[in-house]
Amino acid sequence: MKRLDALNTVYSLLAERVVVTIMGAVAAELQSIGHRPNFFYLQHAMGLASSMGLGIALARPDRQVIVFDGDGSVLMNLGGLTTLARYRPRNLVHVVFDNESLLSVGGFPTATSTGSDLAAIAAAAGVPRTMTVRTVEEFTRAFGDALDARELTTIVAKVEAVGPSKYVTDLSLLENRFAFQRYLTRPGERSG
Repeated sequence: MKRLDALNTVYSLLAERVVVTIMGAVAAELQSIGHRPNFFYLQHAMGLASSMGLGIALARPDRQVIVFDGDGSVLMNLGGLTTLARYRPRNLVHVVFDNESLLSVGGFPTATSTGSDLAAIAAAAGVPRTMTVRTVEEFTRAFGDALDARELTTIVAKVEAVGPSKYVTDLSLLENRFAFQRYLTRPGERSG
């Protein structure tokens, strides 16, 4: 499956949820569908999207938090999975788009290309709900189930190693930060 196709199928579910993405292809493709003030693009902090999502989920238990991550980013901070499992926020869904490469910086293979299983690693770390999906249909179902479950979930979505033609956007990162902060200070709905 293509990451952009997967994002398109769940885009409507992101309207009133906090969304944190990593840099590169995920951020560029999500912005190509349409930016919203509840989206934060974590640029220049590879490996830390799950950590930022965890902090928001703990500080704002009234909000559902979605983290869109990548295999290279997760591998750079495997300790993030153990920290997620330690705190187990019921309002966090962690999606890892696994294309088995560092696509945004040249396409170098990651450890998942030689057999490392991020869903199994997350489960062994103690994340209560983990799964690997390989089709858009499986992804859409798993994502919806994760939102309904209200339990920490890691979904590893195996995607093709293709991305946008450019990894830059016209969104001001500073304005994104301030708009996202304003969004977070609004009262939310109880998520658990």
